[in-house]
Amino acid sequence: MNQVSIPKGTRDFSPETVRKRNYIINIIRTTFQLYGFEPIETPAMENIETLTGKYGDEGDKLMFRILNNGEIFEKSQASSTNKDLINAISEKALRYDLTIPFARYVAMNRSTLSFPFKRYQIQPVWRADRPQKGRFREFYQCDADVVGSNSLLNEVELLNIYTDVFKKLGVEVELRINNRKILAGLADWIGVSERLTDLTISIDKLDKIGLEGVKTELAKNNFSENQIQKIEAFLKIEGTTAEKINQLKSIFTSVEIAQKGIAELEEVLQKFHLSHPTSPISIDTTLARGLNYYTGIIIEVKAKNVQMGSIGGGGRYDDLTGIFGFPNMSGVGISFGLDRIYEVMDELKLFPTEMKNATQVLFINFGAEAENSSYLLLQKLRKQNIAAEIYPSPEKIKKQMEYANKKQIPFVVLIGEEEIKTGKFAVKNMQSGTQQFCTETELLNMAF
Repeated sequence: MNQVSIPKGTRDFSPETVRKRNYIINIIRTTFQLYGFEPIETPAMENIETLTGKYGDEGDKLMFRILNNGEIFEKSQASSTNKDLINAISEKALRYDLTIPFARYVAMNRSTLSFPFKRYQIQPVWRADRPQKGRFREFYQCDADVVGSNSLLNEVELLNIYTDVFKKLGVEVELRINNRKILAGLADWIGVSERLTDLTISIDKLDKIGLEGVKTELAKNNFSENQIQKIEAFLKIEGTTAEKINQLKSIFTSVEIAQKGIAELEEVLQKFHLSHPTSPISIDTTLARGLNYYTGIIIEVKAKNVQMGSIGGGGRYDDLTGIFGFPNMSGVGISFGLDRIYEVMDELKLFPTEMKNATQVLFINFGAEAENSSYLLLQKLRKQNIAAEIYPSPEKIKKQMEYANKKQIPFVVLIGEEEIKTGKFAVKNMQSGTQQFCTETELLNMAF
């Protein structure tokens, strides 16, 4: 018999894991709402043309395409090239991220939305990537975006959201920011303005392959030795925020787009520090974020005290909806990497030790008469928003108690013939092992 398995890069989640994930999601969701963001959802699949060409060649290669049904073989036989074959048998793909589907949503619903439009979205995405620690083929993103506003106050608000969420989760983080206009200025400065995408994709791999690896890749991509030396000098900018700003200004004295990017960094940092003067935020000239659509401020979040890639990131995109026929609609957004945040919190033991289980009270089943009394009482508990259940059949008490222990249900109520006669019910605390007798009124007023 074949061993049962699941697709590589996917996972099952136990009840305990789901509770912990929901703990993270609830904090993110309530913070989004606190800042005025509204929820939307989009389909798991999008038309191929919606997604392709938006993430660079590497992103296109990592998309999960969905085979058409129906006349698939008839179509494929008529194809003359591999590309024709792919287009003939696949017209849809699983979404690669939430930002492009959001841009498509805005373009399709422009007449009914109020701008600036602030949305959040918490849904899974799929990438045919090589699975490794913190990287899966199916994973959740928790996004917040603002479209229809050029104000840099939006970037400040998103940085505040990051700060608030990770403080509530107890995760110490470092916020890193840069500006794609500065990277565009770098490309201009070394004479390769038309190759900005090649440049940013290589720089974005710095954490994975190191500086020498980036230099090797740049050389393979036909960047000259002189150009690589200038890029290396740019990537080695160090010091305090003020020192980095001064170095950038010195390098890009005559590069207008870079000067604009530097000014935007200064404004965002100044406004952010008004409310978070001691927050660990820094300019990182090596931060590139390889996705093609970023045009302004870019953000990345790294967890301290643990070896893990970024656990959040985002940035400004000036005309993302333009590719869907709705031009001149600037936006900015961030994303939380739920799965990586979970791994960080699990490794650092940051989840609350007393996270509530789904069921707080289990009624032991002593048979038909007691079952009826117990069932009426547990319904009253549920009306008070106390999660309660009754064991479905009158098994041996030991078996029912084992069930409560395995599910880590904190309280067990025993209502047998004697308890029904006296009107006093036995309530056992499964953690301490203590037991007390109480009336129905007292039971309903207990702090479970």
